[in-house]
Amino acid sequence: MIPREVLICGGTGCLSAGAEDVERRIAKLLSERGIDGDSTVGIIPKKTGCIGPCSLGPTVLVLPEETLYVGVGVEDASRIVDEHLIGGTPVRDLMISEGDRRVERYSEQAFFRPQEKIALRNTGLIDPLEIGDYLYRDGYASLRTALNEMSPEEVIEMVKDSGLRGRGGAGFPTGLKWEFTRAAAGAQKFVVCNADEGDPGAFMDRSILEGDPHSIIEAMAIAGYAVGADTGYVYVRAEYPLAVNNLQHALGDARREGVLGKNIYGSDFDFDVQMRVGAGAFVCGEETALIASIEGDRGYPRSKPPFPANRGLWGYPTVINNVETLANIPPIVSRGSEWFRGIGTESSPGTKVFAVAGDVENTGLVEVPMGTTLRQIIFDIAGGIPGGKELKAVQIGGPSGGTLPAEYLDMEVDFESLESVGAIVGSGGLIVMDEDNCMVDVAR
Repeated sequence: MIPREVLICGGTGCLSAGAEDVERRIAKLLSERGIDGDSTVGIIPKKTGCIGPCSLGPTVLVLPEETLYVGVGVEDASRIVDEHLIGGTPVRDLMISEGDRRVERYSEQAFFRPQEKIALRNTGLIDPLEIGDYLYRDGYASLRTALNEMSPEEVIEMVKDSGLRGRGGAGFPTGLKWEFTRAAAGAQKFVVCNADEGDPGAFMDRSILEGDPHSIIEAMAIAGYAVGADTGYVYVRAEYPLAVNNLQHALGDARREGVLGKNIYGSDFDFDVQMRVGAGAFVCGEETALIASIEGDRGYPRSKPPFPANRGLWGYPTVINNVETLANIPPIVSRGSEWFRGIGTESSPGTKVFAVAGDVENTGLVEVPMGTTLRQIIFDIAGGIPGGKELKAVQIGGPSGGTLPAEYLDMEVDFESLESVGAIVGSGGLIVMDEDNCMVDVAR
């Protein structure tokens, strides 16, 4: 018998809407009715990360039916348990509505249908506090492949061939950064994950750390093997307490499982990861300021060159990638560079995660192939502007980015296209503004 999973969103957005009470109520009802995970019926309740539509939380996803319930309150828990899980009849009025119909399978809903999830492949579908869930979905298989079947140079070449570019804003080729770090002279080398996400309206990295922390740990270990580092640091802001907690828990599980530590997967490769919690200084999102903060100094940018690949943490060669960039690494190793290059555009392969917020019907996390237009993201996926109002502008790329008027709605979102009109992809914050917004106020 295939076990049925009841996945209750435990991301920050859903928790703020009361998801914890919903989770406790569903678990209590399943236990009272004798149909929890220990029974022959095999219904397993789990708390997951964010599955995407943050404005519709708390959400509950029932698998394998793919039934997604939105706006679930404590009073709705008994209906989900009794009518659906026991009675076999989905509760239609708790599903997402599209026009005059309810869409039963979440993968067929307008919000999810155009998306292609690589970085977000596990968020909302696994319990981030259970390493077994990650292992079941081929977690750490890419690390095993890299250590047992590839040389460090082959790993770097695969990342280079994939065309993966940094998802933190600059868009620098990831494989080149790794190659420079490996080639640099140094008795010690480091891998740093930049999780100091500070752009207004951006919550992509936070959601990955909350919902799929092992993917970042695995990617850092692969990066460490590739560049010749045995130590990694994750620098995360203190305003992300759930991400900090889930990552700390995952690090402990990874050490117990033997995927961090000495002689990983029987190789001669040793690697461990430490976490540093920043105080929330926006400037520490810049890599040299982040390095200074890890070292215990004031988070203040340093002149470049030298670049961190040559002289980084404590003066040693250091590779720094942000959370979303690293989340792409295990799938690239397992599925190959050609597969990744087949998604997105020629110059900007792969997908990009956007945190869509502001004046849209459905705010939330969206992952789409590079080259998708702003119109598709805002209107086809996020549901358009509430109240039938007109779109005035889209702020993209954070404070260093730009504000695009409605005339650019059909522009493809990739590194080159946005740069040509004075904007940047940035980390992926996308704030939509309707006709009532004053652009003078926005500029100020």
